[in-house]
Amino acid sequence: MSTLIRITILLLLALPAMAQRPIEFSAFEFPASGSIVIPVAEGDSLTGLAATLDTKTDGAISMATTEASFTGETNQTLTLFGVKPYSRIDLIGIGGDPLDRVAAENFGGKAASLNNGTSGTTTNILWASIDRDDDATAARVAFGYRLGDYRFDRYHEDRLDPSTLGSIRIFSDDAGAGNQFTSDLSHLAAAVYLARDLSSEPGNVIYPQSFVDRVREQFHGLKNVKIKVLDEDDLERLGMGAHLGVGSGSSRPPRLLVIEYLAGGDRPTLALAGKGITFDSGGISLKDNDGMWSMKADMTGAAVVSATVLAAARRGAAANIVALAALAENMPSGTAIRPGDVLNSMSGKTIEISSTDAEGRLVLSDAVYYAQSEYAPATLIDVATLTGSVSRAVGPDYAGVFSRQDDVAAQLLAAGASAGEQLWRLPLNDGHFEKIESEIADVVNGGVGGAGASIGAAFVGTFVAAEQPWAHLDIAGVDYADEALPTVPKGFSGWGVRLLDEYVRQQHE
Repeated sequence: MSTLIRITILLLLALPAMAQRPIEFSAFEFPASGSIVIPVAEGDSLTGLAATLDTKTDGAISMATTEASFTGETNQTLTLFGVKPYSRIDLIGIGGDPLDRVAAENFGGKAASLNNGTSGTTTNILWASIDRDDDATAARVAFGYRLGDYRFDRYHEDRLDPSTLGSIRIFSDDAGAGNQFTSDLSHLAAAVYLARDLSSEPGNVIYPQSFVDRVREQFHGLKNVKIKVLDEDDLERLGMGAHLGVGSGSSRPPRLLVIEYLAGGDRPTLALAGKGITFDSGGISLKDNDGMWSMKADMTGAAVVSATVLAAARRGAAANIVALAALAENMPSGTAIRPGDVLNSMSGKTIEISSTDAEGRLVLSDAVYYAQSEYAPATLIDVATLTGSVSRAVGPDYAGVFSRQDDVAAQLLAAGASAGEQLWRLPLNDGHFEKIESEIADVVNGGVGGAGASIGAAFVGTFVAAEQPWAHLDIAGVDYADEALPTVPKGFSGWGVRLLDEYVRQQHE
């Protein structure tokens, strides 16, 4: 690597995250002018805020909605300019049912997608006189707005500078909304941003050691946090031959990043292990070039578990959480592992390599065993972009969850429903474990036929004690949004941070 390229990369790593547009909260009133965003309930006629706005504009709103066939259907939008006394009016449909917190977040995210603030005008969002649950607060609208306002434009010459953009003001009757957002949900949004940023960065910028550096910097100064980094010598000393094997073909050595956040007193410990393949070429079992660029994000599981702990630490959660990011770059070279090789894992089990492109389960096999050995967690959850087959099974709307324990699976399903990141439980039985038995080693890492997502889960589960409460989340179908959603712009989604954060709140605080 030339000196110029090395210096450029170091400068990029040192760039601070750009400040986000400020979000302010005000007691409810109808702004006299400016740019406003109004929720519109579904129905044959305007009600609530929309009806009030119609009166203020001498019937212009009802005329416009009729002409545009705007009925208030969920996520339907209509933008009007220059309807006095307002410079801009954005109408967003919220449907006809009472709104839950996810619907409030989606409303905020939709508002962000309509107006990126380049005019410099303050965006006034009205959130009152709505049929909603108690937790569908203005803080949730702000959280959704922040998520929907995300962009990754670091490498654009003409990238937007948030300091030049208009601010956001939310008018509501929620007295505690400002504090809820500032002390809690803004930290969760920042954690989602971190996961999205790490997944979006190119592989020449984020690799095992730079991932460690980027994440360590985010935890600087936070209480109750201890960070450990195991390098290749440590991995060898501990017998982590599976993890070492994956990274052996790269000039950038592997790392195991361990983040301890212990602020829960005698509460049980939650361990989160994430697949952190910072670039996956497939190794000797080389992938096709088509779509290989996206393998820069094969470390999303590691990003998600690291960001989950960051959110908890920044809001001061009373919980004990350990995140393990199993980091390696999977490259082909003269030192890379080959199909047919046998690796020794930390557990003592041997692994036959049938495909070097089934590498995520290898790094996780050592990570989950280390987590059990070092922390004896009450629950162990691993997160990985593990298989293409999971997306073929459940599509882009769900991640797959696998577990031996019904209660653990049920808890995660409930957390996902609350957070708006849905899971679908997929089968894991003795037959899946039998499929990975090897003739020359204890287990084989791939190439064993159908039910790929379940077989991948079984491989990881082989290294988890039968009595250990455990779940495997395969997020390969949801880590990238091909089309924008209200709170997820097109691109890498950071999927799983909101789910795991909610799981921490429900089960470990």
